[in-house]
Amino acid sequence: MGRPVGRLLGAGRTADVYELDEAWVLRRDREGWGDALAEGAVMAHVRDHGYPAPGVRLADSSGTDLVMQRLAGPTMLGALSAGTMGAEEAGGILARLLRQLHEVPARRPGGSILHLDLHPDNVILTTGGPYVIDWNNTEEGDPGLDWGTSAVILAQVAVGGEPIAEPARAILAALLTDPSHLTDDGLTEALRRRAANPTMTPTEVELLGEADELIRSFMLDQPSALGGHSGPHTAT
Repeated sequence: MGRPVGRLLGAGRTADVYELDEAWVLRRDREGWGDALAEGAVMAHVRDHGYPAPGVRLADSSGTDLVMQRLAGPTMLGALSAGTMGAEEAGGILARLLRQLHEVPARRPGGSILHLDLHPDNVILTTGGPYVIDWNNTEEGDPGLDWGTSAVILAQVAVGGEPIAEPARAILAALLTDPSHLTDDGLTEALRRRAANPTMTPTEVELLGEADELIRSFMLDQPSALGGHSGPHTAT
């Protein structure tokens, strides 16, 4: 049944977050989704290299329960909705967070650490700066896939007709302002994975074609992004 927890603080597609005390929360996966210990190990690794991920207590965690630092502040999505952050600033922050992540040394040779779910609802804006949460999709590979995944998530919203569609389009434009590390290969794979994601609704899947067209319209302004393949990113 897991360890005792306090009040429910939030719920996502696959997990719930509970209060433990003023400094720590517990993220509990539903129905065995993911591997909380593996996720926590990646968070600890990137944090050790200066990346803004929440602290974790792996000794107090399990395969489904992750004990992590409690962060104070709105999500980037909340700040956008409240009008306290603009879309261009948000897109710039997302781009910087992607670049910074891909500069963290991978734990195995041959790739970069990828978040694969970096979007405005997974960034907490604290007084100490933005922190990236929800690392359950993380793996190591080509940075172009990470850029492609973030772009596809934003583009789906941008073409979806909801009130946040126009801000999402502006965030996407800012995210993909050169120098972006989005590639044709990365976008193609991101679209394939998004379509196969079991948490996607049929409506979300239907939007992928239009989302692809929107992203590629931005890529046309970046000839370097149309080269197809990109290897692991090297900081310069």
